[in-house]
Amino acid sequence: MSGGFSSFREFYPYYLSEHRNAACRRLHFAGTSLVIAIVIYAVFSGNYLALLTIPLAGYGFAWVGHFFFEKNKPATFQHPWYSLLGDFVMYRDMLIGRVSF
Repeated sequence: MSGGFSSFREFYPYYLSEHRNAACRRLHFAGTSLVIAIVIYAVFSGNYLALLTIPLAGYGFAWVGHFFFEKNKPATFQHPWYSLLGDFVMYRDMLIGRVSF
């Protein structure tokens, strides 16, 4: 089930199915936390060049999780916007206990 999706609601269960490995989810969580910290730092310090590190922080952790633990191709290659949104929704779901660490 990696074909076309007509909505994020339809995509999200697929996204979760690509993140079954706890180490992969934890790496996503770490990367997303770092992205949030970089944005906060950039806004409060005025160092907007720091924002250039966001792709490395976000994708670096996630791709390590997929290639070494999940053993699959990141969803971002086929569904970049849904995947980005999925990462933040999964982050929230991990924080509130809907998705396990």
